[in-house]
Amino acid sequence: MEEATYIFNYLPVRYKDTNEDEYIKYLWSSFESNYDNEKYQFAFMAYHMLFMSFVYFNIWQVKSIKEEDFNKIKLGFSDRLDKVTNPFMLSAEGESRIFDLLKYLCSSHSDVNALVGRYKSLVKDRNEIAHANGLIPFRTTKYLESKINDILRYAEEIQSFTKPIIQECFEKFLIESQDEDIRQCYDISTQIEEVLIHQHYLSQKDIEFCLEYDVQKLNEQPNFAEIERIYEALKNEYEIEVA
Repeated sequence: MEEATYIFNYLPVRYKDTNEDEYIKYLWSSFESNYDNEKYQFAFMAYHMLFMSFVYFNIWQVKSIKEEDFNKIKLGFSDRLDKVTNPFMLSAEGESRIFDLLKYLCSSHSDVNALVGRYKSLVKDRNEIAHANGLIPFRTTKYLESKINDILRYAEEIQSFTKPIIQECFEKFLIESQDEDIRQCYDISTQIEEVLIHQHYLSQKDIEFCLEYDVQKLNEQPNFAEIERIYEALKNEYEIEVA
């Protein structure tokens, strides 16, 4: 189903490590092959792992952008979160438990516990088919597609709550990158890729939030012209043309 590819809008456009890129491609290949061979339960398992990867990337963004807040919300979790150096290491925490960290992102929702509870239900669905229980609930594409639609809807919901921290991240990046003599990379494109996209694992959806940021807010910065050049470089590289 074509809609299944939409998950990539929520996954990083580039990865720090080739192993990370290979892993995501492996999950997608597993989804496709099981779907084509009508092994729909296993297709769902692979797709759910793509969704969990998305969740880990979002939590990583909280850690990398709002580190002080992350250190507060991780209290009560295992010490393994103290040793996390990349998003996938978040998988050391139980999947249902890790969703509780999303309550920080989704705190503006009127009933955040119920919202996160719906996301956790996908873990239960996956667990029910990950054991040798003799059941094959995923017998048709219709059932699988309904679950994929749930995942995509949940991904969009979670994504919608990330806009403030993504734009905060982008603003900080622009300010800290305006002096080409002291920033990490002299070349604008390299600075964007290494310091913005790789470090924070930005997705296409995240970049769209960046491009919605009003750079005129920074017009009193000492090198505003360079800030505008950086913004335009990001826009030229990643803006999606709408027909």
